[in-house]
Order: sequence, then structure tokens, then C-alpha cells
Amino acid sequence: MNALLRSQVLVLFVALLVPAALSQAEYADVVINTSSEAEDVSPVIFPHWFHRIRFQCSVCHVDLGIKMKAGASGISMDKITSGEFCGACHNGEIAWSSENCDLCHSGRAGLETGIKGGHETGGPGTY
Repeated sequence: MNALLRSQVLVLFVALLVPAALSQAEYADVVINTSSEAEDVSPVIFPHWFHRIRFQCSVCHVDLGIKMKAGASGISMDKITSGEFCGACHNGEIAWSSENCDLCHSGRAGLETGIKGGHETGGPGTY
């Protein structure tokens, strides 16, 4: 392979690799296990990728007050059922209600709060 072709392949490789590395968590899942297991329920798996492709970041992170760090918002079932955070949409009219526990509390025991990318899980919901 000549030097020009090698440099073009390298540029293409970097152009594809760098954005993927920088946006690794953009469409990943967020595990929230700040109090779930202490309350004897499975950790929450929040499909960030699913919400992000439908809504701008500001919908959740500005309008609903969800902080950018996993587990830092103080989300609780009391707040959700009163229409805060997830409950603004998950009210049985816009999206399923909080009575469908297993749709969110679907993680396996022991998962730590944080962002989990597809490279770790094999895709959404595989925990």
C-alpha cells in the first residue's frame, strides 16, 4: 500500500473512531441504583438512547431538572408519582405510568449507578 493510501486510511479511521469514542455514552443506558436495592426493588435502567433520539437534551436536563450526573437528581418514586422528573411524561397519558414497575426497575442486582454503553451490554435492556 503506498504512503498516500495509508494516510487516507488513517485519516478515515481517526474520523470514524474519535467521534464514536467521544459520544460513547450519548445513546447509552443509565443505571440508577441509588436506593432501589435498599428498597428491595431492582435497579432502574433508563434507556437514554431511546429518549435522546426523540427529545432534545433540554427537555429532561433543563425543563425537568434532571442533573447530568447519574444518580445526582434525587429522583424518587414519590416525586415521580407526583409528576416530577420521569413522572412528567410517565403519567399513563403521555407514556406508561409508574404502576408498571418492571418496565423501569429491570436491572439485575448489584448494578452500580452510572452510564452503561452498548459495548458493555450488547445493546439496550440486556443486563
